[in-house]
Amino acid sequence: MAVIPVQLAGRSYDVHVDRGLIGRLAELAGPKLRKSVVPVVADANAWEHHGAALAEGLAGAGKEVALYKVPPGEDSKSWQSLETLTDWMLTQGVERGDNVVALGGGVVGDLTGFACSILKRGCGFIQIPTTLLAQVDSSVGGKTAINTRAGKNLIGAFHQPSLVLADLGALDTLPDREMRCGFAEVIKYGILGDIGFFEWLETNGAKVLARDPAALEQAVATSVAAKARIVAEDERETTGVRALLNLGHTFGHALEAETGFSDKLLHGEGVALGMVLAARYSARRGELADSDAERVAEAIAGVGLPCEISALGLAADGAALVQHMLHDKKMDAGTLPFLLLRSTGAAYLAKDVDLQDVAAFLDEQLIAR
Repeated sequence: MAVIPVQLAGRSYDVHVDRGLIGRLAELAGPKLRKSVVPVVADANAWEHHGAALAEGLAGAGKEVALYKVPPGEDSKSWQSLETLTDWMLTQGVERGDNVVALGGGVVGDLTGFACSILKRGCGFIQIPTTLLAQVDSSVGGKTAINTRAGKNLIGAFHQPSLVLADLGALDTLPDREMRCGFAEVIKYGILGDIGFFEWLETNGAKVLARDPAALEQAVATSVAAKARIVAEDERETTGVRALLNLGHTFGHALEAETGFSDKLLHGEGVALGMVLAARYSARRGELADSDAERVAEAIAGVGLPCEISALGLAADGAALVQHMLHDKKMDAGTLPFLLLRSTGAAYLAKDVDLQDVAAFLDEQLIAR
């Protein structure tokens, strides 16, 4: 088992990466579960697959589950869902010293974490992410949020979990498309800052997606360690270091918005395509070799992730996509910083990007290559 510490002043916590962790919640959480009844917020599908193991493990420690099920999908990250969940937590008598367990993917983790950040001005929560994307990204680092009509994750808070259990066994039931979405966030860590990891994934990506035990553990543990280092250095994204984790997201979120945040383009697919666009735009600016940009595209396409926006069949032009970007959380004084590349493994935050040039670049990309 890999145990990766997330070092934060006064609020450090561990991320455990192994198989069989769901049934060991009581053992690994210890005194973090103070009461005999443990409030669990679970994605309905995740509960169907993993609820029995969680409940049986807690029963062995003399504890029982108080269950709140969340319907799958981004629609659950809403004001209404937040209100209903916090009301339920209050009826359960959750106190500031308690921990609520979040079982599921990024939607459940984001919703539960945000609810815990505001309940009685803050209670604890434990993340048990059941998707690859959540294990390597959203469960670590304390970003919690809900969506609004204006865009994704615009209402939220930084609220760190007290423990994260990344059970690799939970990925056995994950659809292949969801595994590929998670892989986009895995390869992101290589592209933004670790050329050695990127090269390892070029060779071993298929093994990771096939859930080879050793390859999967190495991929998840390496990704979590990379994120932990960045979060420890810039927890609240004030110095620009943590912003590196948004590589591919500015382009990707615009594409998600244009496709209605639907299953036409899932989040991980949007990030993958966004990283290709970031690499190609970096090449357009003369900061990255064309061959390096296409190497990124080939690595992403090689595992079945999208790398051409022309394949989406969008009715929008580049200007319309840029309009979506204006709702980006990174907007500051009318300027939108972009995560770009100087080389594969060396991302940086560019604050001099002309959005009209971005629109022209996207118009070019919208034409079938």
